[in-house]
Amino acid sequence: MISLHLRMMLMLTLLFGIVYAIIVMIGSAAGVTSFSFYLVFAVGIMALQYFIGPKMVEWSMRIKYVKREQYPELYEMVEALSKRARMPVPKIGISQVNIPNAFAFGRSIRDGRVCVTERLVNLLDEAELKAVLGHELSHIKNRDMLTITLLSIIPIIMYRLAWHFLFFGRRRSRDSQNTVLIGLAALIFYFITNLLVLYASRIREYFADRGSLALGNKPEALASALYKLVYGSARMEKNQIKEAEGLKAFFLNDPSRSMKELKELAQVDADRSGTIDAGELAAIRTSRINLSFGDRLMEALSTHPNMLKRIKQLSQYEL
Repeated sequence: MISLHLRMMLMLTLLFGIVYAIIVMIGSAAGVTSFSFYLVFAVGIMALQYFIGPKMVEWSMRIKYVKREQYPELYEMVEALSKRARMPVPKIGISQVNIPNAFAFGRSIRDGRVCVTERLVNLLDEAELKAVLGHELSHIKNRDMLTITLLSIIPIIMYRLAWHFLFFGRRRSRDSQNTVLIGLAALIFYFITNLLVLYASRIREYFADRGSLALGNKPEALASALYKLVYGSARMEKNQIKEAEGLKAFFLNDPSRSMKELKELAQVDADRSGTIDAGELAAIRTSRINLSFGDRLMEALSTHPNMLKRIKQLSQYEL
């Protein structure tokens, strides 16, 4: 856990160091006043996301909030986990998205909403469902949605700066060479900061996994839940997966990578039971995971960790 905290701190230091560097570069060039416009523009986008974001998620995920009498067991699980986490009970919703998964969103801890799809409820057993809900509640408690939203503004600023200095700035600036260099630097920083935000998102997934275990859920229950989500998504038709392409950042795993992940996780399921038990989880603890360059590249461009690495991380926790 200390390693995760250290990586997150180093990532944030690098991210804001890049922002400082680009501001210093812009401050030494003509047209510095335009930076204020893009800063205000980015803050405006952030404010818009903050206020209307939850409604957009509800609309895109086709969420219906449910009452206790409709899903009494689900309500009891969320209430018990919330009490253990010492946080307000979030609103509980059922998403009409036709993929087995879960997600959380909201403006703050008091505005938290946790949602599951109907397919997920029918796919997981009680222990696995509790582990998934614990993961999502940890996202709310850790304010992950707000954190990632704030960090995501930085690549937006870099992109707008690159666009301005490369295509418009040199028309107005006498020192066009410096303007082009600043534009190229901003473009490079855009790609770097975007990768760092994705990295931050992957770290937050590890934190939420650990948070679920801290709420009393067993590592093998969460590992089995992740495994079932993978093969549940792998059984879906490609057009159904494509429909949720823009939503996968919210999910517990990335459905578009399910076929490849299913082949990888089948190696962990030694008895072919469709679950990952404590013994199988212990076996991966001492094994070495060798990822190809393609696998590493795919992970670097994803909001979610490589699933084998994630399962192995679960095996490291001793509660």
